[in-house]
Order: sequence, then C-alpha cells, then structure tokens
Amino acid sequence: MAETRFLPRRSAKLVAGLVITVGIVLFAVVAPFFVQDPRFSGNDAFLPPSADHLLGTTKLGYDVLAQLAHGARGSLVVGLVAAAIAIVLSLIFGIFAGYAGGWTDEVLTMVTNIMLVIPGLPLVMVIAVYLQNRSLWLVAFILGITGWAGSAVVLRSQARSLRSRDYVEASQVAGERTVWILLVEILPNLLPLLAAQFLFAVVFAILGEAGLSFIGLGPNGSITWGTMITDAYGGNAMSAGAWWWFVPPGLLIAVFGAGLSLVNFSIDEVVNPKLRVVSEATDRRRAPEVAAPEAAPAAPVEPAEPAEPKAEVTA
Repeated sequence: MAETRFLPRRSAKLVAGLVITVGIVLFAVVAPFFVQDPRFSGNDAFLPPSADHLLGTTKLGYDVLAQLAHGARGSLVVGLVAAAIAIVLSLIFGIFAGYAGGWTDEVLTMVTNIMLVIPGLPLVMVIAVYLQNRSLWLVAFILGITGWAGSAVVLRSQARSLRSRDYVEASQVAGERTVWILLVEILPNLLPLLAAQFLFAVVFAILGEAGLSFIGLGPNGSITWGTMITDAYGGNAMSAGAWWWFVPPGLLIAVFGAGLSLVNFSIDEVVNPKLRVVSEATDRRRAPEVAAPEAAPAAPVEPAEPAEPKAEVTA
C-alpha cells in the first residue's frame, strides 16, 4: 500500500528556505522595536554605513536600517493580506465550480477566464490611479482581487478529480450537505496545493507592491521595501553612490522570494506526482546500500585427466 505524504520531506532546500523565511519574518516582527524612528531626520545625509548608522543614512538623513525594519513589516503585511484574499477567492471560484459542475461551473469558470485574459499589472495600475488615498491595506486588497484566477484554475481541476472519489460519493449518498463535503472531504486533500499557492501569492504581492511603488502608485505614507527603492531612485542614490540605500531593500526582496520559492519547491514535491517519484528515487540512491554477504571462494577445479586411447579392434 502506497504511503500518502501531506508534509514535504526534510531536504536541504526545505531547511534553507525555512531558515531564510523565518529569519526575515522575525526581523520584520522584532527589529522595529529596537531601531529609531524611521522618519527621524538627522543632519547627516548620505552617510555610509558606520557604528552609529549600521546601514548608513538617506538623502534626508533617515536611518536606512530603521526604514528597512519597518519596511519589512509593511511588505509582509501586503504580501500576507493579498495572498489570503487571493486564496479565498480561488477557493470560491475554483473548488466550488469544480465540485458543483453544470451551469454553476460554467458561470464561475467564465469569470475566472475573464480575469485570466486581463493583464494583471495594467489592471492594478488602472485601479490604483483612480484611488488617490492608497493605504497599505487598500494596496493589498487590490493585489488580492486581481491575483486569484491562476490558482482557481488549478484548484478547479483538482476538485473535479476529487468529486468522483468513493468517499465523496459515499457522503453524497448519505445526504451530507455540500458545504460539509467541501470542507471535510475535499479541502483537506488540497492543503499542500493551497500552501504552495499561498506562498506564490505572497511573493507575487510583494513584487507587485514594489512595482506599484516604483511608478508612484504604491501606498501613501507607509514604508515598504518598494517605497524605499522608489525614494532611493527619486533621491539620486545611484548618482551619489549611496548603494546602501537601495541595495538592502532590493536584496531582501530577492532573498525572501528565494526562501519562499525553496519552501514552495519542497511542497511541490508532495503535490506533483512526477516530482515526488523523482525525489523518492533520489533518496533511494543516496541511502546506504546493504552489503551482500561474501560468497565462499569456489574450490579450484582440477583439470581432468586425459582419457586413455582405446585400442583399435582389428577384424
């Protein structure tokens, strides 16, 4: 009987991804309590990293480390909120459409396909242009409602496959309600896939917020990694050689995305049967081989004595 795995097996990329992700999350949660006010403007502008300012200062004298810590919190809020909204919408339009079938499936699938064919970034830009007061939560909401369609397509196909399973049909025969079947029978089997889709949505939202901030459509009055890069570009940090202003936020975006991607790859080995087979085969090759017992040496074969020639019989 084959063993079904719901958690990714421990591997080097999973450990590395968790260390990176948890480390940055802890930095975003804890560091803001130990740094100065990110809006405190000193007299020293464009100071390089030193003992007083570990990551230097900006054009206005802001401490880069303080802005980086508060920006990490802002970027994570955008990523988590947008991902949660996207996952909820993908569940509604994906799982319910795949299980219900009929005209319900056709209507929900039509809405999903419309959202798929509309380019995501231009749609977000159009919505953001008409909203003058863009808070951190509003930007996260915009990114969430425009980034769910791809996950819904994947969840719909999985739900269509699961609805024909024996335990689902048994629940239908028993008269269980549709909501109960979706939550108890179908949803638990999609948890690894949902986790992978959630991590992807977090990365997409953080990158989307950085892109919106770079073109001037980011959150107003909030500090994120994206707004830091935008301020550095507007403050001519490159021309002034102030690499410490724009490199740290860009590097943290890249490292955090890489960490989530490593965790996502590990989860994908559980979700994707082909990758799971490859991973199990790799583990078997790396396992120590059990040495077979040595066979006793064969006794040397003595050469046979030549047969005596037979005497010829003369008639």
